[in-house]
Amino acid sequence: MQFVSNLITQFGAWLWFALASLLIVLETLVPGVHFLWFGMAAGVVGVLALAVPISWPWQIIAFALISVASVFWVRRYARADAASSDEPELNVRAAQYIGRNVEVVDAIRNGRGKVRIGDTVWAAEGGDTPQGTEVRVTGVNGTVLVVGPLP
Repeated sequence: MQFVSNLITQFGAWLWFALASLLIVLETLVPGVHFLWFGMAAGVVGVLALAVPISWPWQIIAFALISVASVFWVRRYARADAASSDEPELNVRAAQYIGRNVEVVDAIRNGRGKVRIGDTVWAAEGGDTPQGTEVRVTGVNGTVLVVGPLP
């Protein structure tokens, strides 16, 4: 503990800037966004230590509090599920077929069968329908097309 005390006393606020630089460089080497917030917290503590004479234990406490607060703030406001898209069905290939008329190629029995769209055969579910009947795609259940009778 004496080593840490001497190091912080000797270098002061510049130690926080060095730590901030190290953490931000480490962020570029490690995938994900993990060290950026800790690097920013170290930079804030460095500025704080230059502006106000604070003892090193309080600097460490400030670093810990700012780090935790920034991580929780980012988790709250930068969630992946909060991002909106102008193409919400982009990666749901089957969703593009909703509303399209298709032909049953394997009779739908007990709610399961197959339909043809272009040169591809898709699994389908819906009411019992004989082979060769034309039906309309009304929805998607994973990779299975939900079909119903034509209106």
